[in-house]
Amino acid sequence: MSGTTLFGRDGELAAVDALVDALPERGAALLIHGAPGLGKTALLEHAAARAGSAGFTVLRASGVPAEAELPFAGLHQLTHTLTDRVPHLPAAQARALLGAFGMAEPSHSTSRFFLIALATLGLLGEAAAEAPVLLVVDDTQWLDPQTLDVLGFIARRVGADSLGLLAAVREDRTAWRGAPGIHELHLAPLAPAEADALLDARHPDLAPGTRRRVAELSAGNPLALTELPLTLGTDGALADAGVLPELPLTARLQRAFSVALADLPSDTRHVLLIAATADDGALTEVLTAASALTGTEISVRSLEPAMAAGLLRVDGFRIGFTHPLVRSAVLASALLADRLAAHGALARTLQGQPDRQAWHRAASGGRPDEAVARQLDQAALGARERGATAAALTALERAAALSEVPSASVARLLGAAELRFELGQADRVSELLQQAESLGLDVLERARVVLLREWLESESDTSTSRIHLLIATAEQAAGAGDPELALRLLRVAAWRCWWADPGRELRERVVTAAERLPVPELHPDLVCTLAGAAPLEASATVIDRLRRLEREGGYDVLAAATLGNAAIMVNGFDQVAGFARHAADGLRRQGRRGPLTKTLVLLALATVHTVDWEAGLPAAAEAARLAEETAQPRWLTGARVAKAQFAALRGDVDTALVAIGEAEGQGLTVVDPSKLAYIQISRGLIALAAGQHTEAFFCVWRIFDPADPSYHPFMQTVAIAELAEAATGDDQRAMAKAALRELLTSAGTSEVQMIRVSLGFAQALLADDEDAEERFRAAFDLDMSRTPFIRARLMLAYGTWLRRRRRVMEARIPLRIARESFEAMGVEPWRERATQELRSAGEGSKSENRPGRELLTPQEVRIAQLAAQGLSNKEIGRQLHLSPRTIGTHLYRIFPKLGITSRSQLSDKLGVD
Repeated sequence: MSGTTLFGRDGELAAVDALVDALPERGAALLIHGAPGLGKTALLEHAAARAGSAGFTVLRASGVPAEAELPFAGLHQLTHTLTDRVPHLPAAQARALLGAFGMAEPSHSTSRFFLIALATLGLLGEAAAEAPVLLVVDDTQWLDPQTLDVLGFIARRVGADSLGLLAAVREDRTAWRGAPGIHELHLAPLAPAEADALLDARHPDLAPGTRRRVAELSAGNPLALTELPLTLGTDGALADAGVLPELPLTARLQRAFSVALADLPSDTRHVLLIAATADDGALTEVLTAASALTGTEISVRSLEPAMAAGLLRVDGFRIGFTHPLVRSAVLASALLADRLAAHGALARTLQGQPDRQAWHRAASGGRPDEAVARQLDQAALGARERGATAAALTALERAAALSEVPSASVARLLGAAELRFELGQADRVSELLQQAESLGLDVLERARVVLLREWLESESDTSTSRIHLLIATAEQAAGAGDPELALRLLRVAAWRCWWADPGRELRERVVTAAERLPVPELHPDLVCTLAGAAPLEASATVIDRLRRLEREGGYDVLAAATLGNAAIMVNGFDQVAGFARHAADGLRRQGRRGPLTKTLVLLALATVHTVDWEAGLPAAAEAARLAEETAQPRWLTGARVAKAQFAALRGDVDTALVAIGEAEGQGLTVVDPSKLAYIQISRGLIALAAGQHTEAFFCVWRIFDPADPSYHPFMQTVAIAELAEAATGDDQRAMAKAALRELLTSAGTSEVQMIRVSLGFAQALLADDEDAEERFRAAFDLDMSRTPFIRARLMLAYGTWLRRRRRVMEARIPLRIARESFEAMGVEPWRERATQELRSAGEGSKSENRPGRELLTPQEVRIAQLAAQGLSNKEIGRQLHLSPRTIGTHLYRIFPKLGITSRSQLSDKLGVD
């Protein structure tokens, strides 16, 4: 609830309101079923308030376990305000009712129950004659049987008076028997959209990560949606470990989900504890461990009371809890000693399963134990190899806590810190590093700390001192016998060289240090180091090695991410996508949100050049969300840059300006030429889309001006295309020609396709009239198969050049090709420009037909694509780190936008094979 609003209960509210509103004319009874926390009490409160405001008499009772054995205790609670009317009843009825309440000698007549029920109905009927009466009974499952029988009697007869009965009962319980015709209302969990609305109202500032975690764990339960954000913390991060962590519960949640536990038999409670403690719900395993815990044979019959209470379900040979919070309630209700004993019983049971056994051995005691710590090391290694990064992290942190040897503890803490960063939990890395440093570090451990701090602090300093430190530390690591660590340090130094050129001499030091290391020439970190430290000088080598790696394959997801990074630093945009897609899919499955964020940004920025909306827009949207959640300002800027560039291509200048304004205001307290260069290129593209060529020129020119903070020599090879297109006046053309001459000297022999195409494009557009046609033809001879946007722009420029020289018939062909290419790519401003040029050449334009998917947001595009490929909501949610319910909500919105009604129509609408 929020104020007087009940989310997702419109139908239920209508049913309750109808009962209350009809009371002056006719009575009715309604039984509301629902699991704990679904809103039964809220509906009763709503009805009571509505009846009270209408002047009705509201009588209330609520069952409690402590009074379930007291005959007629619930009936007394319900009618005690009417006892002054008892003398008006027939004498036999009055004596029976007062006797039931202990206010007179109890009747022993065989018709005792009938007299009590008639007396109650008479009291209520007399009160209803004065004003309609509404009986509101909550937690009916805890009422005493005698009261339940009386309520059943009344429920079958309420139609005769202005008398209504509203009762609420747990989903798994029966309020009374033998009451046919009584209407029942079954509450279901909230739908995703309704759950989102409740969270928006109650917790509008919830962090995205916490929000997704709450949605997943609550399973549509309104009480859980309201209460869980109070206990999950700022990021909602709970490890996905071998031994599942206990969810913290508020008092309300604890009461709601544990109230049924107290009445269960001892054996059943032991089975529940084992099931809650275990990381696997195998029936035989749980029963064996429960038997080990109690020292007696526990059979499957011990499950029946828990199943009857709605706590457990058994599917085949597996046990599951009916709601995720039942498990936490079981653990929270158990004594610490009992929980430790449960872990111990599981550890004894899991012979032959060393990884799982290690988890439970570690959880069964609180003392340091190096043997258990070593077993957890192996569990962490196995988890990491299968991509279960969060499980590996939990194992290492627990192993560090159990360590008896300081040096072993340091290694575990540093390994955990690295995994924390990969999982996008950078805010918790510093704490682990401080713990490790307090135990004393050797040369290699100090090198790992330098590398980790570099990851954390890359935004804080762009001076060359950091590059010097990284080189020196790499040399120490190599001298200590760890060339892999040395190369990782040099790779980061190379990134710094690319972000802000420190000068050729220092860049060559990085390259020389890397090439001295005894690593294969196709080592992904070596390729990336060469790309970052020598993006022009070593571009041919880098491209050759990337092609060889593409052919050979065999690299893991982190290596793929590194290779995608190498490709983008040498402007090999056509090669980025393959590596980045492979990396993103794997990193997403493994939950490694830190490197995933960067990889998605690289994919988005690269696909701008190939105008791949289907890959780029969803990547930019997902990257922006992850960058905010994982506090990575560099990559948040990159995601916003990509969003701005795609919006400019589409012609949505307002969105583009907002996005690039956000990028410019995000994290630029430190001057970072690479960020500034990307921003200026984007501003130039936006201005070109708006037809403001002069503004576009001076935005892009800043990248070529050595005195400007945006100066970036490695991005000029691509920015020259925008500079040439924007140069319209004589002065601007002269400036652009001078910049082009310098680039031809430094990069004219480059083997990188994008660089060759950009330089050829610029030469054609900036050529003098006598050389222009030759330059255009030379540019068309280049391989532009993977640079369709530049090819279409070249066609437009060539057709325009021909038309202005009155070669109108010749102009129509390239202009027509340009228009159709821009239309196929969805690049609206340039399509319109080509259309205008065709009109000027005497040819009309064809009608537009905008595809329906342009109505979708980037995230909706990605979800629709995956659904069209046949993935389930759960599988899509796992890839995008969203709950299946949220995916369902998105699809509910996507279908009407596309004009379809089912998933089977998505493929045709999106053009997915």
